[in-house]
Parts: sequence; structure tokens; C-alpha cells
Amino acid sequence: MVSNIKDFEIYRLSLELSDIVYSIVSQWDHLGKRTVGEQLIRSADSIGANLAEGFGRFHYKENRLFCFYARGSLEETKHWLRLAHKRQLIEKNQLLLIEPILEKLPPKLNAYIKSIGKNSQKSDDLASSE
Repeated sequence: MVSNIKDFEIYRLSLELSDIVYSIVSQWDHLGKRTVGEQLIRSADSIGANLAEGFGRFHYKENRLFCFYARGSLEETKHWLRLAHKRQLIEKNQLLLIEPILEKLPPKLNAYIKSIGKNSQKSDDLASSE
């Protein structure tokens, strides 16, 4: 059992994604930052924030819910990246830095969501059958 959110690979990947996104957007012009950039940073930051909040919740169902929010924020981040590319705000070499993270995060996040509560659910079932 992991006792610290920083020990989760998906959390570390989300922080890495946030840092890369922030450094890219910080170089954009004012219009790009105010329209796409702020939304992109918020959605990327929200992935890790939701993972951390879920991790800190008492009940596994709450943790799972916040992981679903993180997954939604990941998809939103992909949307803003596509839009940034379409509007020529982000360069191809910058996308190449992000793509490996975007490939790793979804399956790892889905696996984590599936694992949440497996032991807790069995103990809840035992308690309710007594």
C-alpha cells in the first residue's frame, strides 16, 4: 500500500505534464496565454490536483470519483493541446515532449481506478453480511 501520493507514478507523470505545459505556455503571446493557455494550464494542473484530493479522501468511492475527474481533466488537456496545435501556438517538438506522457497516463490511470477499493469492497461486503 502506498502511503504518500508522491510515490504514485501517475501523480509524478501528471506533475511532469503540468510543468512542461506551464513552461510552453509561458512563452506564448498575450492572446494565446489568455485564451488557450490559461485553460490548458488549468486542465493539466487539475489532473494531479484531483489525484491528490482523491488520495486524501477517507472512503475509496470518493477516491475513485476524484480519479474520474482527473481522467476528465486529462481529456480536456488533450483538447486544449489539439487546439493549440491547430492555432499554431505549440510547436511539433514541444508536442513530442508531451506525447509520451499522454500515452502513459490513460492506461495507468484506468488501472489505478480499477484497483481502488478492491480490498475495501471485500471488507465492506463482509461487514454488511454480518
